[in-house]
Amino acid sequence: MELVPSSDARSSVARVRGLYLRALGLIFVLAFASLLPQLVVLLGPRGLSPATELLDSVRQVLPGPERYVRLPTLLWWLGAGEGALRGVGLAGLVCGALLVANVAPRLALVGAWVCYLSLASVGDVFLGYQWDVLLLEAALVSLPLTPGHLLPRGASPSPPLGAIFLPRLLLFRLMLMSGVVKLVSGDPTWRDFTALQYHYWTQPLPNPIAWFVHLLPPVLHRASVGAMLVIELVVPFFIFGPRRLRLGAVGLLAALQLGILLTGNYGFFNLLTLVLCLSVLDDGVLARWRTGAPPPVASDWPRRRSGWGAVALVLFIGAYAVLGFSRDLQRLTRQPPPGVLETVEDAIEGFRSINTYGLFAVMTTERREIVLEGSADGQTWKEYLLPYRPGRVDEAPRFVAPHQPRLDWQMWFASLSSCRNNPWLIRLQEGVLRGEPHARRLFAEEPFPEAPPRYVRTRFFDYRFTDWDTRRATGDWWTRQELGPYCPPLTLENGQLRAVP
Repeated sequence: MELVPSSDARSSVARVRGLYLRALGLIFVLAFASLLPQLVVLLGPRGLSPATELLDSVRQVLPGPERYVRLPTLLWWLGAGEGALRGVGLAGLVCGALLVANVAPRLALVGAWVCYLSLASVGDVFLGYQWDVLLLEAALVSLPLTPGHLLPRGASPSPPLGAIFLPRLLLFRLMLMSGVVKLVSGDPTWRDFTALQYHYWTQPLPNPIAWFVHLLPPVLHRASVGAMLVIELVVPFFIFGPRRLRLGAVGLLAALQLGILLTGNYGFFNLLTLVLCLSVLDDGVLARWRTGAPPPVASDWPRRRSGWGAVALVLFIGAYAVLGFSRDLQRLTRQPPPGVLETVEDAIEGFRSINTYGLFAVMTTERREIVLEGSADGQTWKEYLLPYRPGRVDEAPRFVAPHQPRLDWQMWFASLSSCRNNPWLIRLQEGVLRGEPHARRLFAEEPFPEAPPRYVRTRFFDYRFTDWDTRRATGDWWTRQELGPYCPPLTLENGQLRAVP
């Protein structure tokens, strides 16, 4: 084992490249594996947001080839039936597995990107989260880093000089913008360092650890906010500094992601950010962790591709940096970019691969839950409970990441708006009334196993974590108070959905 890495190892990223790409492939595997069981019920012909309807509407508005750029998806040619949705998801999972196995990595990465883009393009609100576009962008910036061999081999050439800069730049933008948006939003909870006193119980899907962390003294929550803002606003600049600063920076960034991962369910988002952190390492670090690995061989990239390859990489890095920082600046200033840049951005918008980031710019300070209920007679109501959302007050929050239950997540966002802004929720209630199997499978249990209910309604509740005394006395994790209706009660009359007076 090499106790003191050589200077060559400290400047090489050949082994880091291999670890990074395999880890990125694993994220694709997790993303597709989580998504596959949900595709039909969310996007199928009888789903909550049918992809067929979106494709038909876009086809009417854009009858020409422009629709393939505005909405790039393989489903234009495959159709958007259940088989096509599952096929694209399965193909993407296979491509991710090939990337993990280092088999045709460049083709596998492109394939995984195409499949995920194909689903995200028609995914409506259910595939519009920041980690969905972050995965697509991570694939884009990793392409120059990815070797083009077909079968695995013992030693890979060092990647092109500068290729590792792209995922590092994405990590920099992701972390920096996460801090900047909190400050420029004007949200008072970030400015007075009280945001984390609300975060753990108002976040979309808390876990049991969040309940315990929520009970920490306010001074520790304030200190945590201060530490987090330093990590997000200052530490990212050290990614491009001398080696010791760079490695120290990635350690702090990784620690922040692990803290978020332990106290919340954010799908594969934190794992993907940790994968981006791998790009900041070098082979000297990996030499301390593993033995027997074949040494990297000198890169023949400049000789094989002459100066044109280097020029292409520089242009790629430059274009990505300009477009990426332009998107960030637009979010902060709310001003459009210059004419030419706006034209380019408009042309590539549909590919969702150069984005801007920043979660929780405004901290939610209360938790509103939408509870769906059914009734056979309009008098006695039974709850339809989602498997991962707060429901019964005596049930603990659950661990679910890296799986992301898309409906459970979207219910949190629906609670921040009105019923009319969430047509998929009306479809869900209609599916319950019709007893459709796809809709019934979404819930933790079926309160009407014999026949579907005649009526459904949605009610608003205010949920809060309990304190130590209440938990010991009652065993409850939550308290809740009814706030009133969300959507009007609904029923089927002559096969048609209508509101109940």
